[in-house]
Amino acid sequence: MALLEEIKRQLRSVIEWHDANPHALFYQWSDNGDEIKNASKLIVGPGQGCIFVYEGKIRTVLEDECLVQLETANIPFWTTISKFMQAFESEHKAGIYFFRKTKVLNQKWGTLSAIKYEDPKFKFPVGLKAFGNYSYRITDPRSFFVNVVGSHNVFSIEDFREIMADRIIPPLADFLAESRFSFTDIDANRNEIAQGMFLRLQADFGNLGSEITDFRIEGTDFDEETLKRINRIADMAAEAQAAAVVGLDFAAVQQVAAMRDAAKNEGGGAGLGLGLGAGMGMGQKMAQAMGDNFPSQPRENHPASNDPLEKLAQLKKMHEAALITDAEFVAKKKDILDNY
Repeated sequence: MALLEEIKRQLRSVIEWHDANPHALFYQWSDNGDEIKNASKLIVGPGQGCIFVYEGKIRTVLEDECLVQLETANIPFWTTISKFMQAFESEHKAGIYFFRKTKVLNQKWGTLSAIKYEDPKFKFPVGLKAFGNYSYRITDPRSFFVNVVGSHNVFSIEDFREIMADRIIPPLADFLAESRFSFTDIDANRNEIAQGMFLRLQADFGNLGSEITDFRIEGTDFDEETLKRINRIADMAAEAQAAAVVGLDFAAVQQVAAMRDAAKNEGGGAGLGLGLGAGMGMGQKMAQAMGDNFPSQPRENHPASNDPLEKLAQLKKMHEAALITDAEFVAKKKDILDNY
């Protein structure tokens, strides 16, 4: 029985990557251990390539589908190998690695933490998060094998994705800093950002014996601190728009709001004065900022008038715009009429 098993073991074998794992990039053939039997055949199928390693060195790389008869001289080193196999058993071990030539599609990427940069328009720090996908393929299998695969018997798509995860973030941070997109411009310029990233990542993939074929950004978001700032700006922009609709100056609206807030505090008159000053200053600054960043919103100066009818009309507009409460409206109306 042992003799029969020995004879079977020494019969010719077919070396091929059959039932290839769809998640594998490199796979070491090991059906007969690491010995190559005399008169064996090597089959390289469509979408596959093969690397032959002998005595610790890459001897050849087959990148086209083919059938190789190992006892022939189709490739010079095969003849050299066969000289050591006259007794079928050889102490000279070889490694045969199949690799994937087809594109690897739709590989997910995402920022593990927010990318920090300064918003060029609003001058505050922005923390951007992003995610998307990319595709690539192996273009230099020798370089990929030496620099990436190494001693792995099986090297998977997931293994390579982990390698590239940290390499995507620095180019994205650099591109955002150099392109100077405000947070308001990010979504409108996703394609431009993705194209810039694609060009920057070409070198990184190329150094690893591969080629990135596309890069896409599917979504973006901001960290909590940035969202607070964005919401504050959105609220003030809405107030400025509401003031413009009713014909009020935004600084005046902020002054009224500051007076109302200060009156609720325990600081009394001092608090009211401080709130009034802060409100006027804030209102003027925000009116200027809104004019610079939202030019579609008009900025008009409305000089104070002693005409009680104009005061009452303006007061009514402020009340209708919900800038003052019912009680404040009644009290101010009475004050205007009492002093008429």
